[in-house]
Parts: sequence; structure tokens; C-alpha cells
Amino acid sequence: MSNNTANITGTDNKEQLKDTFKLGKYEFTSRFILGSGKYSLELIDAAVKQAEAQIVTLALRRANDGGLANILDYIPENVHLLPNTSGARNAEEAVRIARLSRELCHSDMVKIEVIRDTKYLLPDNYETAKATEILANEGFVVMPYMYPDLNAARDMANAGAACIMPLAAPIGSNRGVCTKDFIQILIDEIDLPIIVDAGIGRPSQACEVMEMGAAAVMANTAIATAGDIPRMAAAFKNAINAGREAYLAGLGRVKKKRSKCFFSTYRLSSRIRRCPKLCIKYIAYDII
Repeated sequence: MSNNTANITGTDNKEQLKDTFKLGKYEFTSRFILGSGKYSLELIDAAVKQAEAQIVTLALRRANDGGLANILDYIPENVHLLPNTSGARNAEEAVRIARLSRELCHSDMVKIEVIRDTKYLLPDNYETAKATEILANEGFVVMPYMYPDLNAARDMANAGAACIMPLAAPIGSNRGVCTKDFIQILIDEIDLPIIVDAGIGRPSQACEVMEMGAAAVMANTAIATAGDIPRMAAAFKNAINAGREAYLAGLGRVKKKRSKCFFSTYRLSSRIRRCPKLCIKYIAYDII
């Protein structure tokens, strides 16, 4: 079961519903995690503000210390940095990159990406779990990116992961929620926040996974390749919020059979055609 419980806090002697989720020792109200790759540094600040994101991911190679333009100069100070281990091919490389990222970005949060498949860019769940255990033991808030598999997710949770980040489709593809059924299994069975990452191409798809019960959504390519990046960031924010509200409200049931109302309407129409003068009488009868 995902960690989607809303917390209650008192404000001015009144109880208000505060919908948050936790990653380790950190608590967040925004459920939109924004990637920073594939678009210019000048647009990052605008995208972050429009998205109202509280977490922004970045690769170590984009956080250069000095020299040319530094991505860190374009991210607001109140936003949490989430370095990833992009480029790692095994657990050892991921651990090394994570340690370097902590020194450079002054962040103990890390997204583990271990990808040795150069054709489909699918994450290596086994190596990811190994890296998760090592880094969790070193005090990192570990967020593993993985192919949605229940047994692998359990291994990562037992290794100390702060959340599980299953892909919706191959990274950078914008193909949508191709792994929907497997993501739903993780939401139902894993007692950690499930953050859907990779492959989300449209705001409506982000809304869909939030309606399923995901704790948050991470998006990058869908925004970076949009015609208007800040506007698309805002669209994703609104869709994610709408999906979360729908999940909390409880989606209406889906019925395969036609409702009684349909048959009543059909009978009423038939009666009116046969005897229009009795229209009012039958309307009253069917309503009762």
C-alpha cells in the first residue's frame, strides 16, 4: 500500500487537511518532480516556478563546479536538489556518482539509475537494489528508478529505499502508461510512495497515474520537448493535482450493465409516443 495518507495539522485553532508525502526525513506538498535535462538553463527557472515543484532532478555532469553556466544558479534555493546517477552501468558506478553528487550538490537525496542496456535504456533492477542498500546504509535518501516488478520493488524496499520509482514507458519516449497494470500492483502492495517516472508524455497521463494512487509523478522529456515549456509545466502541475484530488475523492464505480434509469427512460419514451396525453402521469410514476 502506498504512503498516501493525508496529515492533519492545526492552524488558528482549526483543523485543516494537509496532503503531504514523505521521502525519508523530508516532507513535500508538491507531487510534481521536475527533470532538468534536455532544455536550456534559461528556461529551468520559469519551468520550476510554473510547475511549483519542490524537487528538481539533475545529472552530475550538469552540475559542474565553476567554469561555464552552472545549473545550480538557475534553480531556486527553496527547491530540493535530486541528483541522479545517470550514466552508471552497475552498482559500483552508481555509488561512486552518488557520493560525488552529495559533495557537489550538498544533498543527501539521490535517484539511482543503473542502465547498461544501450538499446532500450531499461534499468537494471538487480544492480539498482545493490546500490540502494549501500547508499541507504550511508544515510542517503535513496529513490531507485526501476522496471515495475513486485519482487524487485520488495528487495529495494527491504534495502532501505525511501520510495519506488517505476517507469511508465521507456525513458524519453513520451509513450504514456504502458506498464499500468504493473504500477498498480506496486501501489497496492508496496508500503512506500510510488513515484511514476519515465515515459509520461501528456498531462492526462500524469493525471491517470495519480488517480491510480501514485504518490507523485516525475516528468522531463514531455516538458522539455513542448512548444511552450513553462506553460506545459503548469499543465502538468494542474493535471497531477486534479488526479490526486480525484483519488482522494474516490472514483465512481464502473458498471458494465445498463442502469435502471436507462430502461425507465426507454419505457417512458415508448409510452409518450403511444399516448402523449398521459405524458405527465407517466413522468410522475417513473420518478416515484
